[in-house]
Order: sequence, then structure tokens, then C-alpha cells
Amino acid sequence: MTAPVTPALPLSQDARKRMTLDGLWQFKFEGEADWRSISVPSVWQSEFADLRDAFGTASYRRQFFLPQEWAEREISLHFGAVNYFAEVSVNGQPIGNHEGGYLPFSLTIPNSILKPENEIEVSVTLPSADATRYPQFPFAEIPHGKQSWYGPLGGIWQSVRLEARDTSHIKHAEVRADLSSGAVRFDLDLSASAAGAEVRVAVYGPDGALQAAAKGSGRTLSVVVPEVKAWSPDAPQLYRADISLSVADAIVDTTSVTFGFRTIETRGGQLFLNGAPLYMRAALDQDYYPEGICTPPSLEFLEDQARKAKALGLNTLRIHIKVPDPRYYDVADRIGLLIWTEIPNVQTFSDASARRMRETMQGIVRRDGHHPSIIAWTIINEDWGTRIVENADHRQWLAETYDWLKTLDPSRLVSDNSACFPNFHVKSDLNDYHYYRSIPERREEWDDITRQFAEGAAWTYSGLGDAQWRGEEPLIVSEFGVWGLPDPSKLLLQDGSEPFWMETGATWGDGVAYPHGVQKRFRALHLDTVFKDFGSFIEAAQWYQFANLKYEIEVMRAHPKIVGYVITEFTDVHWEANGLLDINRNPRVFHDDFASINSDIVVIARPNAWSAYAGELLEVDLSVATGGASIPDGATIRWTYGQDGERALPETGANAVASVGIVPMQMPETDVNRMLRIELEVLSNGRRLATNVLDIALYAKRNRANLPSIASKDPALRAFAETLGYPVSEPGKAEVNLAHALDESDIEAMHHGARYFVIADGSVPTHRNLRKDIPAGEKLYREMTIDERDMPVGIDQQLPGIGLIAREGTLWRGDWIANFSWIRRKGAFASLPGGPLLDLSFEKVVPHHVMTGFRTFEYAGPVHGGLVIGWVHKPAVTIAERRVGRGNLVATTFRLASVPAGTDPVAAALFDAMIATVNQSK
Repeated sequence: MTAPVTPALPLSQDARKRMTLDGLWQFKFEGEADWRSISVPSVWQSEFADLRDAFGTASYRRQFFLPQEWAEREISLHFGAVNYFAEVSVNGQPIGNHEGGYLPFSLTIPNSILKPENEIEVSVTLPSADATRYPQFPFAEIPHGKQSWYGPLGGIWQSVRLEARDTSHIKHAEVRADLSSGAVRFDLDLSASAAGAEVRVAVYGPDGALQAAAKGSGRTLSVVVPEVKAWSPDAPQLYRADISLSVADAIVDTTSVTFGFRTIETRGGQLFLNGAPLYMRAALDQDYYPEGICTPPSLEFLEDQARKAKALGLNTLRIHIKVPDPRYYDVADRIGLLIWTEIPNVQTFSDASARRMRETMQGIVRRDGHHPSIIAWTIINEDWGTRIVENADHRQWLAETYDWLKTLDPSRLVSDNSACFPNFHVKSDLNDYHYYRSIPERREEWDDITRQFAEGAAWTYSGLGDAQWRGEEPLIVSEFGVWGLPDPSKLLLQDGSEPFWMETGATWGDGVAYPHGVQKRFRALHLDTVFKDFGSFIEAAQWYQFANLKYEIEVMRAHPKIVGYVITEFTDVHWEANGLLDINRNPRVFHDDFASINSDIVVIARPNAWSAYAGELLEVDLSVATGGASIPDGATIRWTYGQDGERALPETGANAVASVGIVPMQMPETDVNRMLRIELEVLSNGRRLATNVLDIALYAKRNRANLPSIASKDPALRAFAETLGYPVSEPGKAEVNLAHALDESDIEAMHHGARYFVIADGSVPTHRNLRKDIPAGEKLYREMTIDERDMPVGIDQQLPGIGLIAREGTLWRGDWIANFSWIRRKGAFASLPGGPLLDLSFEKVVPHHVMTGFRTFEYAGPVHGGLVIGWVHKPAVTIAERRVGRGNLVATTFRLASVPAGTDPVAAALFDAMIATVNQSK
């Protein structure tokens, strides 16, 4: 029963005593004879270089003195989390074990084995994938999350403490708070001997004042808090409940739990927090740390990163397939961040792994259910561990697990499978989907996929007849983004050495994820002739990342049916360099600018082109997305770039787009190519609601005087050059020959001094090089056989010795791991605005092919444009010149002829620069 409000009893000073066991323990890995010291909490992979990739069993031990005043009390040992299987002994006597790497457990130490001085020993097993050695729990069938990506994590990785308590005690308190009524229900898990004991609860408000109290003798208590203050990211109002257990009017145990009043729900395709529209501005957080890997270094560290998240404009973090240290949620509650949390995935679906995932989820809800910051759960990420595309049983299990979890915790949203191509949802509160495309390389694809998604694409749900799709699930792009690169100098250890992870990643992305030696590769490719120095390259890579995120966010915000997104990711994780912060939580160069595009109200400026000639009219489609905010009556949007303009905005509610329409902007006159920045702002009663910028590559009008003569066997190329103002002549008489590909006659002409410009855009079939024929001299070679197999021909062997490879289907395609494409701004290319990395102004001509066959020394001069992937790997070429006999060749994969001649300033400027380069060569 529940009694009326009464004051709490004074707390007994000896209700429960605690002793931390964090600190140095002795440690010995299997097969080792000697003990060594290890810090607890930590994983052995972070402590010992020789165990960085070690699976197996380790032993921990340490001593403790039992305080005299703890005599006659029940002594229990509490572990925050141990990965994966723990067996615990005290003074040589086993006291229990625990399976599961992410959740807390406690064991009672029998008083009969305790002494004044005691020794704890913990055997910890992290199983490998060898099912013959670990038949009970092979790695593939346990929840392990990203350990399969960044390396194993074994050991006592969360805090350990010793407690002295009464046999009558509170084991756990579950809190359910109702925002509409102020009612709070406490469901208590009490020890067996606490049956019939009196329980009291006192609830204190955000200001520390007593709000409500109750007492009773059962396992359920309820109170009503008057004038409830809702918890939200903008106002993280927290309440505290002090719960006491008393026997014979004496308090024998106490505990406290914090909670908040908030609701999260979906209606009509939108998210609502506390009844108000919510636009989710999130980042994926893998919860990895510089030195402790999975163990956060301190509470202050967690607080600092949370403040940085909010400074970036984030209102949500998606904890990626991992269960964090509970302090993570404490910080989110206090500072005000929404959290979306996931079950760590398995690799192989079986009855045992399915049971473990549900047990883990049940433990997560039990441990973390009181946190108002947590608003959503994910059961499966990207079909990892399940095979829902092909297995109907897995789809049924997923739908059933959704129902089970909604029953277990009806206060939060559930995503059944946070999906990506080619998997999907079966039954979910959220229609969330992942896709990655880089800009400018895949701009059109990003636009198209986003449009399809916003229009309710059928591919987001099972098409196999078993989808339970209501059609009004909120649309969230729950993973997107692209790599930048951190500054390696900010990642070094105190002694100046590299962190261990700089030599990991070689098995990911065909080797492009390997960080070690990045500066050496930068120098070897002579990129210091492209960028001022290595630091300038890193800065450019980070601005490239910002430009990608900016564009993609603006495209999503233009579709009001999309009500949220999750950026990949909050921080870099080891070799994975796509964070808004690096792994040490150092900000990117764009840190202070990011909130302007990552906020509720966002200005969207969509020009008909990102390049323009001086004096032209540029048409810009202007609109403003509101997110969880609104635009009041009388607001205006203003732009300035030397010529100012302003238009009224319609009054607009939340999660909508206020359209301004097409605004013609007169481009200023200029004699020098340059980047033009158009600044935009939304104003209401003198208050600035939003700002943004639009960068346009502004080109001076072309000078058509004294252009060299052009010859081409291709009528379309002749017409293209002629339209650009080049005089057209006959082959053999022209100064420059123009082609899409070469044959033997072209090579012969170059031997005698001819100059060629090849637009190798893939429009003419070749032999994966620049040749559309096969030299007669290769005939005998091609007819040779070994074991009846044709011998291959190197794609860079035929003159001019340049291979041509389509980017589609390769890492040069440019998606998640960035392709850093550059043009050296020297010589004829010096007048190109921006750079050296490509920006949106190149989107109409961006190459779909790359060239190979160039040695590193050639990057110092003959290579004028190229790209590297990730940590400066897999160099390829997009513009280069090469001597052939007495002649000269300039070749490019830029699609200069893919747009009508003269309509795109970038295409024309590149064409002019390459003609000038080949014509000037001697």
C-alpha cells in the first residue's frame, strides 16, 4: 500500500558502506608465469602492447582489508562490466560467475570465508571465434559490437567496488514517471529478507526542494509531483528520488535514483518530444576513447565531449552497437542530449545468440531505464548477425523482438533494423536508413536517393509480404557522411610516439584505412607541390568534409518529410576518420561554423550551378527549413555579396519548409577568377534566426583571342572546340589534336612531334587504357599461352603507357572513405578559383574514370590533377602530360564534353588550361 506524503526518516550513517577497488591489480594472461600490474578499470588491449589483439583467459587479483566496522554485515562485490565471462573467487573460494560483457553484476561473499586481509581473484575469458575451444560462447555468437572492426576488448573495463549492507536491502529501483499527471511509480526489487520492511521515498525537484514523499510495505510505491518540469535538451530538468528501507524504525538501506519527466512519440510521420515537434540532429557515437579504448578516462572528459556535441548543434547521439559506461548517460541527462542506444551485435544468428541479445537488452533497460535522455533503442544494425534478406525466420524473430521490447519498455521508440542497402525494416517505430555518397563525385546520386527516401520508397521495408508498415513512421537518414582527416600531430602520445591504432586498419578498404606513414606518403607523392604543406592538406580535407555534410544536410532539409539524420560520426575511431572531432576530442577546423547548418532553422540556397561567368544572372532557389522551431510572421531572408537583397518569409510551423522561390542574382564583374561568397540570414524583429553561405566559383569572361588551332577525327569534338572559339584545322596542320582515345596513327604522329589532348572520359571503348586498338607488336605476345590460359596484358603497357579505369565498383568511386581529388593550381591551372581540392563547381565534369601508370616522381610535375583515398593511399591521376617521341600528350578524365560547349565555366576553363599546357610543351 502507499501512504500519504510524509517526511523522509533521517538517513542512517551506516546504512550502506562502499569501498572502491579501482586501481592497480595484478594481472597474468594465459600461459604467462609472472604477474604484472594492470589498471582497473581497463581492457588488457589498452594496457599491454603484446596483448593488443589477444583473445583468451586472463587472471586478475588484488588484496583488500575488511574494515572492522563491517563485521556482521553482508559483504558484496560489484562489477560495472567485465568482458566477457568472469569467474570470481575470494580467498581461493569460488563465489560465482557472470556471462556478458556490457552489464553490471554483483556477488555476495560468504562471511565464512572472509578474513581481516582478503584476496580477490577474477578469471576473465574473452572467447575467440574458435568454437572448438569455446563451445559455450564462441565470439561469433556473443554480443560484441565493433570489436570485429577495431579489435577485441577483454577484461574488467568498468569500476569495481565492495559494499557492506544489511541482509535486508534494495537491489534495484525501477522508475516510471508520467509527464501528463506528475505520477511517479517505483517498482522495487528487494532482497528476500526485506519482505515486510517499510520503504520510504522522497522526491526532490531540480531546485533540490522536496516535491513528494510516500511510504509503504510493498514493492511498489507511487507519488504525484505537482507542477512538473519536463526534461528536454534545452531544459534538462532532473528529479532525484531517495529511497530508504527500514526495519523496526531503523533505516537499514538507502539508494538514490535520478529521473526526468519526458515523452517521446511518433505521429503522422513526425517525432514529438514532450508533445512538441522534434527534428533529430544526431551523430553516431561509437564511444571509443584515446587510451582506454572503451573505458572513458574521466567524468570530466565525458562532460567536455557532451558540451562540444551541443556546440556543434547536435541534440542527439546514437550510441552505436555498444553499451557505454553508465556515467555517459548521467552526463547526457545533466547536460541535455537525447540518446539512441543499440544492442551490441553478434555475427552469427543462433538460438544462443538470439537469447543473449534479448538478455542484453533486458539488462540495458534494467540498468538504464531511468535516464530521460534515452529516447530510442535499436535491435539490429544493418542486418549484422541476422540475415533478414533471405531468412523468413529471422524476419519473424525481429518482429517478435520488436513487440517484446515495446512491452518491456513502452516509453521509448524502437528501430527493428537500422537499415542500409540491401536490407530493410520489418516492424519499426522509425523508418531509418543509411546511405553514403560523397560530393561532388556522387552529388546526383545523393539527390536521387534522398528524393526517393523522402517520397516513401518501398525499398525501406520488406517486400516479401511480411512487412508491418503503417506508412507514417518518421523518416530518418540514420547514417551518412564522409571522411575528413585528423591532424596526426594532435594525436601523438606524451613521448611523441604514435598511438597504437596508427598501425591498424590495413585490412579495411583495401588498405586505404591504414594511417601510419601518412606524412611519408604525402611527401612521396609530392603533394607538397599541390598544398602549401601537410597541415594545409589536413585543413583542406576537413573543409572538404564540411562541404559534404553541408550539402547533404541542406538536401535532406529541403524534404520536410525527413525529420532527422545521424551524421557518421561524432568522433574519429582509430583509423576511421570521419568524425566531427578527432579521437582525442580535438575539433575540426569547421567546429565554430557547423551549428549554422546543424540547427533547427536552416537556410537552403540551391543555385542552378555552382559556377558562373561575371555579369551573368545566377538563379538561386531559396527556402528555409524549420525543424523543431517555427518562423514567425514578419520574418525576412536577406542576402549580400556586394549586391544586397531581401524577401519576406511566410509564417511557417515546425518541420516544414518555407519557400522563397527562385531569386535571380546578378553576378558581379571581375577580371580575375575567384570564389564569390553569398551570405544569407533569416531575421525576425532584428533577431537573427539562421545564417548560411553559398560559395560560387566566379569566372571572368573568356578571352577567345589567339587560341591555337585544333584538329580532331571526332566531329563532336571538333564542334565542341569550334564553339569554344578554337580555329579548326586539318590533322597534321593543327597545333593540337583532340581525341577521346588513341590509335596507332596517333602514336605515330606523336613520335614525329604532334601534340595531343585526350579527353579520356570513357565515352569511347578502350582496352582499359587510352588505346582503342591493339598494337601489331603485341600479336605474338597475345598468342602465347601457358597451361592454355591467355597471358594478360598490362593496361599501362601500350603507348602512351597510361591505364584508364572506371571508378564505379572501386574505392575510387568516392563514397564513405573520401577520395581527396585535387588540381595543382600552377601554370595554366593557376587561375582556377578555390582549391586545391575539388568543390561543387566541378560537379558537372567530375571524372568517372581515373588514370594509372604513373610513378611517384611524376606527381612532382607531369601530373597536374589526381586523387588519393583515405590516409593518402591508392593515388590515381585525372590530369597529366607525357612525352611520346618528339611529341607531347595531355590526358584528362574530366568529362569536359559532357556539357554543351561554353555553358559550364569550369569545363571551359579546364579545356583552355589543358590546351595551353599541351601547346606550350616542347
